[in-house]
Amino acid sequence: MRIMLWHVHGSWTTAFVQGRHDYVVPLVPGRGPDGRGRARTFAWPEGVREVCWDALRHEPLDAVVYQRPHEMELAREWLGRDLPGVYVEHNTPAGDVPHTRHPLAGRGDVPIVHVTHFNELFWDNGRAPTRVIEHGVVDPGPLYTGELPRAGVVVNEPVRRTRVAGTDLLPRLAGAAPLDVFGMKAEGLAYPAYDLPQAAMHAELARRRVYLHPYRWTSLGLALVEAMHLGMPVVALATTEAVEAVPAAAGVISTRVETLAAALREFVADPGRARRAGEAAREAALGRYGLGRFLSDWDRLLVTM
Repeated sequence: MRIMLWHVHGSWTTAFVQGRHDYVVPLVPGRGPDGRGRARTFAWPEGVREVCWDALRHEPLDAVVYQRPHEMELAREWLGRDLPGVYVEHNTPAGDVPHTRHPLAGRGDVPIVHVTHFNELFWDNGRAPTRVIEHGVVDPGPLYTGELPRAGVVVNEPVRRTRVAGTDLLPRLAGAAPLDVFGMKAEGLAYPAYDLPQAAMHAELARRRVYLHPYRWTSLGLALVEAMHLGMPVVALATTEAVEAVPAAAGVISTRVETLAAALREFVADPGRARRAGEAAREAALGRYGLGRFLSDWDRLLVTM
């Protein structure tokens, strides 16, 4: 199939475009949010083509993958025709959560594909048909060394997203283990910060003894799944889908900050235990979030469009 999608979430798109289809990503002047084109910090196959927005109507496309509500209007304007489409919901609902209706809840013609079962459960999807296709990632390999007795945290814009990302909890956890923060726009924190391309980030993160996932409110966080693939032990808030993703052997999850701090302290002090938990984390991630399963799930949906 020939599929158009916007470059919105780099890690998710990196997995999606590994499939057997042809992929087109819109490009606008300045590479703004509605047309970033090809990724520059993620490894995408050469076959993923960026096409200027005003040339899209000449592309022989079969389907559109939407990820933001306004993309439907953009597609109608840019393509000059209607195509089959699906809407990928990456995010947890915001606001009055028990009563949050999805933007597509009033439509029955565009399926909503949730990236976690938590998302599907918490959104009010109305009459929209829904599917859950859990995350998949390109396996970076078992890069874990754990040579640095420090905790790695991956979060983009941690200052702006303080309570959502749980970065307000970091001062309470920093006493248990020195922290290093990876991600975009991490300046302004009281910890070393690194904004690196994905492959370099994976290599550096894997040198840290333990992965800390302090998110209060997110679908799951692909960084967590990637850290598990690396072979890192996990310490995470027991919120949203993390309780499904992290088995007991892979680390410690809890809603008690004191429990998380104790786990960080113990992993940093015991490299052997950290490595064993990391091996369990990698095994669990490969089993549930492997790229092959992810792409097969998507193929089964796409052939019905």
